[in-house]
Amino acid sequence: MSHTHGDSTHTHNEGSSENNPIDYFGSYTLEDEQYGTRTVVTVKDGKRIIVTNALPNHQTGTFPNEGNPNTIKAQNISYALPLNPKFTGVAKWVREPGVALNGIKFEPETAEVVVCESGERYRVEAKQELIDMGLDFNNAHVQPTGAYHYHGSPTSMIEQFDTGSDLVHIGFAKDGFAIYYSKGGAYSPSYRLYDEEREGEECSYNRPGYQLDVAIEESDPDGTFVSDWEYVEGLGDLDACNGIEIDGTYAYIVTDTYPYVGRCLMGEFEEERHGPPPGQGPSGGNRNIRQQRG
Repeated sequence: MSHTHGDSTHTHNEGSSENNPIDYFGSYTLEDEQYGTRTVVTVKDGKRIIVTNALPNHQTGTFPNEGNPNTIKAQNISYALPLNPKFTGVAKWVREPGVALNGIKFEPETAEVVVCESGERYRVEAKQELIDMGLDFNNAHVQPTGAYHYHGSPTSMIEQFDTGSDLVHIGFAKDGFAIYYSKGGAYSPSYRLYDEEREGEECSYNRPGYQLDVAIEESDPDGTFVSDWEYVEGLGDLDACNGIEIDGTYAYIVTDTYPYVGRCLMGEFEEERHGPPPGQGPSGGNRNIRQQRG
């Protein structure tokens, strides 16, 4: 049987029908002839196995563009997520916290850094006004490998997987817990801007063919950098990883305000081999992460 999202995306799952929508907690195959998407999810032996070409099953912005010189290309990616997640309550930073139901990864932070001659390093947020990252209307862009990925709320994907309730199931985190989006913004994050001025002299941002001098010393945090933000327990509804217990089950929420997609996980997961969290270094570069990992 099949269930349709949009005009050409077909998701197959045993026992599904138009009156009995797909249970994305089970096994399914998602294919889209128009966009070339193919994602196969198999639930077996205590694992959720996701094999995908990571092509989005929805419209995207134009790539390459002025802020992003890369072209979307098919990938060959597989994930093995725990079927029965184990909550630890200890926040651990992760570069790629999860994967959407259509096979597109969530990777909220960037590799872009403003470097100061006085030693400070400031990790640049994807959603800011200082540097054009070429994000499209899905809060996504493309890596040099051709991998399309989400930095925030995946607008078109949310519309496709909307079943009418406020909470839209949009993916799974690396620790196995589900990822949702609240259409009504029912859950507020617990982050706020630091009230301390930044430090750093002779700072600049560089990438091939482009250089930008950035005034850092005694400037006020405005959300441009990861370290502009601090986690304050109890400030909002969500914890440091943008998670919360809903009806007795822990889950993560993608929000329209910082951190958009959580930068850490609260459950057991196989940690990535990518080095330390971004922003490590002198001054404010690691303030936010230190709060999350404490």
